[in-house]
Amino acid sequence: MATLVRHRWMTVAGVETFYREAGREDAPVLLLPHGYPCSSYEFRNLMPRLADRWRLIAPDFPGAGYSSTPDDFDYSFDGYAAWLEAFVGAMNVDRFVLYLHDFGSPVGARLAISIPQRIVALIIQNGDIPYEDALGPKYAEIEATWTLPRSEMRKVLAEAVREEAFKEEFLNDLLPPLAETIPPDLWKLHWSLITPRRKEIAIDLIAGLKENRAWFPQHRKYLREYRPPTLIVWGPNDHYMPEKSARAYLRDLPDAELHLLGGGHWLLETHLDDVVALMRDFLGRVHAA
Repeated sequence: MATLVRHRWMTVAGVETFYREAGREDAPVLLLPHGYPCSSYEFRNLMPRLADRWRLIAPDFPGAGYSSTPDDFDYSFDGYAAWLEAFVGAMNVDRFVLYLHDFGSPVGARLAISIPQRIVALIIQNGDIPYEDALGPKYAEIEATWTLPRSEMRKVLAEAVREEAFKEEFLNDLLPPLAETIPPDLWKLHWSLITPRRKEIAIDLIAGLKENRAWFPQHRKYLREYRPPTLIVWGPNDHYMPEKSARAYLRDLPDAELHLLGGGHWLLETHLDDVVALMRDFLGRVHAA
């Protein structure tokens, strides 16, 4: 039973929160913040594969997945990081390994900066990187909106919050044979959960990438000063975060273990066996140290 994924709700900082959990409560913890435009659903296949030795916890952020969408929540990277810290506290988790993927990366990294002594290790998988010069070509499209008046920028970004754009996000730069392995459930499910309010939240988050640039030096400083044990598993077929994005982390984490796999941004869909094997080996060494 411990390896089965459990699906639960609880209230965290006033937010009705949905989360998935697997593994024994006394096992070492792996925290799994999700990316955009996804939810904890992205970890549904990974969790039972590691639950024999670890406790895996994957929440849906406020305004995403099956969590609620309160009007008074701060839907920003800072707001999500504060909420994630409250979630960790509500789960009575002391120390944990942190998985950084997509938008979960700037959120999780803020959490790591605020409580560095509680971070056992990092696993980085196609995360939003803190290196301006190593971003993929898709970021140039977002950056091009930054010179527009705020209202015009939001109109342009709103085009990215539609079902066809969600499909493009999940297929990304995959070659046809691998693209066929990406289940349409990913974009169909997550689009079905979009409401007018959630669309505004998504636009705000994408627009917030501009302000997030000012925070890059703090992220790099944390990596450089604390040097947490780090496993980097990367799918290079990624318009947002290609191979150069993965290698950029080695500037501040020269001892990190880097593995470039096939596939792209949603590696847990296409290369789950490879990722699980690498994670089991890495986590085993981290917790044996």
